[in-house]
Amino acid sequence: MISIKECLDYSDLTEDAVTVIAGLEHVPYAFAAELACCLAQSDDGVEVLRHLLKNAINDARNSGHAEALKTARRAYRQFVANHPEH
Repeated sequence: MISIKECLDYSDLTEDAVTVIAGLEHVPYAFAAELACCLAQSDDGVEVLRHLLKNAINDARNSGHAEALKTARRAYRQFVANHPEH
């Protein structure tokens, strides 16, 4: 069994990205890490993750949650740095 850290390292995901996805999808952190790790393995999955992180930014902005917005923006920047668009 691999750890969550190994999963994040393998897929170039950050804790911020997984935290944002867990909150957006209302799932436990461990499940969000596994889901994101699986999605990060394909171009289509990377697009899904990019879309989820953009949605998190919009949701945080629309709800006025400054800290959530800051985290979502940081997660998105880190994600696109590690998974550039083709």
